[in-house]
Amino acid sequence: MKKVEAIIKPFKLDEVKEALGEIGVQGMTVSEVKGFGRQKGHTELYRGAEYVVDFLPKIKMEIIVKDDLVQRVIDTIQNAAKTGRIGDGKIFVTAVDEVLRIRTGEKGDEAL
Repeated sequence: MKKVEAIIKPFKLDEVKEALGEIGVQGMTVSEVKGFGRQKGHTELYRGAEYVVDFLPKIKMEIIVKDDLVQRVIDTIQNAAKTGRIGDGKIFVTAVDEVLRIRTGEKGDEAL
């Protein structure tokens, strides 16, 4: 099993969620986060004073999938989240050693 983490632009969340549902992804965890990369934020004017907004709002999606679905999930997120502009985000993939469903005690693939 693998954990796919994607950092995307907030307005792309619904599009990515729908696309993942179409390929059979049944669950995910979504968090509102802030961060920056090459974008490095931007300057804004507030009451006549200029200030730098370093951390931009982003969405972090966490999805645990079977190994055979990983590439499809990555491709789906990339296609649905892409705008072609800086700040589209990143996708990280890490190994998951064990999954346990608390309610039933199911482990591994059955717990997904």
